[in-house]
Amino acid sequence: MSDKSFIMDMTDEQWAEWTRERGFPRFRADQINGWLVKGVFDPREMSNLPQSIVAELENSFAPDSFVLEKESVSQIDGTRKYVFRLGDGNRIETVLMKYRFGNSVCISSQAGCKMGCSFCASAHAGFGRDLSAGEMLAQVLLPGKLTNERVSRVVVMGIGEPFDNYTNLISFIDRINAPKGLNLGARHITVSTCGLVPQMIEFMCVDKQVNLSVSLHAANDALRTRLMPVNRTNQLDPLIRTCREYTRKTGRRITFEYALLDGINDTREDARQLAALLRGINGHINLIAANEFPGGQYHRSRPEVVQAFREELESLGMNVTVRREMGSDIMAACGQLRRGLADNNPVEYTTEDVGENGEI
Repeated sequence: MSDKSFIMDMTDEQWAEWTRERGFPRFRADQINGWLVKGVFDPREMSNLPQSIVAELENSFAPDSFVLEKESVSQIDGTRKYVFRLGDGNRIETVLMKYRFGNSVCISSQAGCKMGCSFCASAHAGFGRDLSAGEMLAQVLLPGKLTNERVSRVVVMGIGEPFDNYTNLISFIDRINAPKGLNLGARHITVSTCGLVPQMIEFMCVDKQVNLSVSLHAANDALRTRLMPVNRTNQLDPLIRTCREYTRKTGRRITFEYALLDGINDTREDARQLAALLRGINGHINLIAANEFPGGQYHRSRPEVVQAFREELESLGMNVTVRREMGSDIMAACGQLRRGLADNNPVEYTTEDVGENGEI
């Protein structure tokens, strides 16, 4: 493990200072940035830099801070799952999904997760650490380089709770949105949260047109607390009130995620409770036929149950879709990814699907 920093953690301003301190011309900072936004992190590949700058970059930054360890490609739909090893040995997974309207990448915000949702494989993996803004950005840039295709949408829905890493999340959004960065429009970015109310309130005051998704998975506090321990401190009443205020203040629609678990939360009465809970909110319900994982205690709802749940919601005037699975044969579908604690001990974590309009 190196004590040197990751090259992607440098901002435009820091590159300007880095070149100035070393007596290099200011335009060299722009050249370095130009390579980084192409997913080129190895200074030896930066062909328009003199050897003196390449050597200084190699001396300043760790070469093994973000390494592709494994790539899996779905034979069903072309989804690609990447395992990246970080400089401290933590591993994260990133998923690239191909659609007719472009490529979407699902990134992790943490190595591990503290939320402990009982239906999610990452609850069994423990928590490593927050990811830096640079490590989040690298998950977007490197898949683009590896496939030689532009990433047009980003969903922060991999392992971890993005709002539990709030400062780095905002920095990541700023950098990916910047003209000198990937210049990706905010409306092409979606952030998913399990409902951390204080951070949601703070986020609604950020002047960005980023899509927001809220994981519900239950329409009453008793069941939601059983499924999602975060509900003990972020119960449905303050959460839903915050969602109403969010849509009023931002004018943005919220997507509510609801994973259907066999015999747990998938009855018509559950659907009626959900409709009553969300009545009047500018929102969209995204039903997930939850994927099972080894050692999990729940089973996915049967197709006919999913259809009945959807029909009940629609009969009550709710806007509903059922999420399409992506990459299930490479364990890249919703609920099937998880962080590896060791090379021979893979542990899966949650990833999501994204729609054409940038919402999940």
